[in-house]
Amino acid sequence: MNIITLASRKGGAGKSTLTAHLAAQSCVTGERALVIDADPQGSLTLWHSLRSGGEPRLFSAARGIEAPLAHAMMEGYDWVFIDTAPSMWVVVTEAIRAATLVLIPARPGLFDLNAVRETVNVARERNRPYAVVLNAAPVKRDDREAPVVAQSRGFLDKLGVPVWSGQISQRAGFALSLGAGLSAAEADVRSLAADEIGRLWNAVRRSVEAINAANAAARANSESARADTPSETGRPRAA
Repeated sequence: MNIITLASRKGGAGKSTLTAHLAAQSCVTGERALVIDADPQGSLTLWHSLRSGGEPRLFSAARGIEAPLAHAMMEGYDWVFIDTAPSMWVVVTEAIRAATLVLIPARPGLFDLNAVRETVNVARERNRPYAVVLNAAPVKRDDREAPVVAQSRGFLDKLGVPVWSGQISQRAGFALSLGAGLSAAEADVRSLAADEIGRLWNAVRRSVEAINAANAAARANSESARADTPSETGRPRAA
């Protein structure tokens, strides 16, 4: 089971928007997804109430994330997406601790980029893989990023913070689709908004595959090292 936590200390960075679009995108591609709304504002719960069919499944984190995560594990969900509050309170830090990958949305600009630091520190302290997603960015012109986007990448690069190579642009399609209880791809699969979410989703999947492969290799090496360590009797330990 893969857990994607959307976290940022800054309000209005786009956590709920990206959580909704990514979770719905995973369903479009045929995977089973569960969403945990850990933001007291309840934006995801509102969006989910407008959807037909009930997918992806949604749980509230009013009593924490342990029970929803246990349910997702027992039911064999492929993906869990956790939307968090703009704070570093205990539920947010637990959502980061549980994550396979932490996505940190940030608008290009001083206040959002500076707020990234605190979330990055929490992810690093808990040894969780993370990446910043530049959100609500100016639309590219002639396939070139706006200067503020390039400056934002430079700022984060100096901090040693990994940043997704793409961007989520400021497009009406994102808000219009959510207002109808849809994702960008469900509203219009050929739209530029759907294309950007699709690119982000593909990047998330590739990153998670790499993370899981690295974790599996580390476990195998650890088990091999234990098996080669002499026991108290001087004989190799059983594998």
